[in-house]
Amino acid sequence: MTKPLIAEKPYPTTEGISPDCRALRVISPAYASSAGELNSILQYNYHALFFSRKGMREYAELLDSVAQAEMIHLKLLGQTILALGAPPVYTAYPPAGFNYYSAKFVAYSRSLKNMLEDDVIAERHAVSAYTRMLTLLPEGGARAVVARILEDEKLHLAAFEGLLQKYARGQTD
Repeated sequence: MTKPLIAEKPYPTTEGISPDCRALRVISPAYASSAGELNSILQYNYHALFFSRKGMREYAELLDSVAQAEMIHLKLLGQTILALGAPPVYTAYPPAGFNYYSAKFVAYSRSLKNMLEDDVIAERHAVSAYTRMLTLLPEGGARAVVARILEDEKLHLAAFEGLLQKYARGQTD
């Protein structure tokens, strides 16, 4: 079984985070929106199945390891959302009881190259979104969570860009 692709630095705890509606609005889209962690988990798992089926073990394992890291992020963001004062329902804006997450947001490409391109785009968006969040959050626990997740997202982006380049060169395991 593969291990999650994560930075070596430990994750911060959510202890000491107090309810904060503004911070909640800032980080919630990273949880379960069309470009959030939940979507990334499902998309990378979907893509890994295709690479595995084609016998491209290295590619499938990388996708699985990134999906596992995104699961850690989803849990950490859910804990942060709870600490900020809302239930972590699968919507871009908890506690809203509408606009729930939908799997229609997963990039269901059929070509392996397009799958890798979709994954690079997803990670670029994640890096950009988490970077923007840092400019909007005050110092403290929620900001520390976002900063730590950003470290992983940068690793994922670099890994997917490397895999896409390798694929473009025709290297398949």
